[in-house]
Amino acid sequence: MLASIYIYNEYRGYTSLDRVLEAVRARCPDEAEFIAAVEKHRADERKHYLMFKRWFERQGRMPLKVDRTCGHIDRFIEGVFGCTIEELDTAAIIADGDQFEQLCRVIMLTEQRGMRQVDVLLENRHVKSDPVMSKIFRIVEKDEPDHWLPYFHWLTRQGRVTAKWRERWTDYWIHKSLMLAKLPAIFVNRANPRLDVWPDQDATVYAAG
Repeated sequence: MLASIYIYNEYRGYTSLDRVLEAVRARCPDEAEFIAAVEKHRADERKHYLMFKRWFERQGRMPLKVDRTCGHIDRFIEGVFGCTIEELDTAAIIADGDQFEQLCRVIMLTEQRGMRQVDVLLENRHVKSDPVMSKIFRIVEKDEPDHWLPYFHWLTRQGRVTAKWRERWTDYWIHKSLMLAKLPAIFVNRANPRLDVWPDQDATVYAAG
């Protein structure tokens, strides 16, 4: 279950960052360091996706099928922008500085939450009992700071707020609802189907939900 949720979030992460990169390149064309940092963020997310994919391949099985209700970034975007990731208007974000800054804050808070969660998982006895899974999470732990600091530094350079109270509350509420309701429901549902194909082979496998 844990690996299935991570493979969903890593896939959603790197594919969604294509649009973030488009916005960063358009709004900050002269900030090569910021652009490179977002490119690295995207590359790391894909690397993490492939690590979890190989873990499943070694197990000889496919991930459980989950939907966007298990995605922290999905629910954060919906909570803040009022639409799904697919419906997010990239052109409007490029044109509107406030929306662009808000997107940077959402990504920053999501990645900070992910970093804290990895610290917890590295102490989990089930994760520690699997050497390959432990190694994956140690790599993720090493990469995580590079996934929120670029947005934090950019907002700081602009003299902008790095997180608003409402955004922090939304992040907290999403995390608690996932931990206390959504994930336990998946765990007890033994009939939960598995993916038939990998999402990088057919992007529509996560389209529903």
